[in-house]
Amino acid sequence: MKELIESYFLELRRGVLILGVLSQLANKEYGYSLIQKLQDNHFEIEAGTLYPLLRRLEKQGLLESSWELIENRPRRYYQISEQGVILYEQLKKEYFDMNAIISQLTQGERT
Repeated sequence: MKELIESYFLELRRGVLILGVLSQLANKEYGYSLIQKLQDNHFEIEAGTLYPLLRRLEKQGLLESSWELIENRPRRYYQISEQGVILYEQLKKEYFDMNAIISQLTQGERT
């Protein structure tokens, strides 16, 4: 049963992954700093999940990236694009609307 519960938790988290990532990219962030920022807010994400997602979002025009040399180390920085902001605002509204509905549905549930 524990494995089943964990798989449903994972599925639920996947549904809000893009929203969580976009929410933290108003300012430029490189991959590791973004992971730290998310984890500091109790939103766990693995590098193997984040980097492909960042590349996909950039390819879709939702993020912009640039290379910068910091302390002799090249880092790729990501920031939300104008299209990304539009999508983020729509996703955020949909998330809060759905959350309100689920809250209403679950308030009357039996224990």
